[in-house]
Amino acid sequence: MNRMKLHGMAAAFTESLTSTMAETMTIDSFLHMLLAREWDYRANAAIQRLIRGAAFRYKACLEQIDYAIPRGLDRNQMERLASLEFIRKGQNLFITGSSGTGKSFLATAMGYEACKKGIRTYYANAPKLMGTLKVAKVKRHTGIGTQENRTEHAAHIG
Repeated sequence: MNRMKLHGMAAAFTESLTSTMAETMTIDSFLHMLLAREWDYRANAAIQRLIRGAAFRYKACLEQIDYAIPRGLDRNQMERLASLEFIRKGQNLFITGSSGTGKSFLATAMGYEACKKGIRTYYANAPKLMGTLKVAKVKRHTGIGTQENRTEHAAHIG
């Protein structure tokens, strides 16, 4: 199973060999359990890939937000934002405030939530974002990244 890249299924099968669980299951329920474990394994792997690709500085989750600290956070608004409906609508979220008020934490927590829901995320503070945008602008003006260059690059690879 591992050679077929069915790692979740292989782990479940190995576990079943060391326990009496498989003996109490029908063939259908055993196969269902193996497939469910593979599904969960792939879903978790996809989330971990999205989290790595987001380049978060640390781990944060929305449940860790402390609303007792006086910084103007509205719990209802945060819960509405946590639905990520603004992303589906193509809207942006800018978090502003004084230094040390938890802007990075909020952005990271929101980003982790997006990754858990399968949305590709990129974490950047303002200087990093501005640098990335400048590079993109230079590439656009110099023709780097145009269809012609991508085709030429693909020809070199092939």
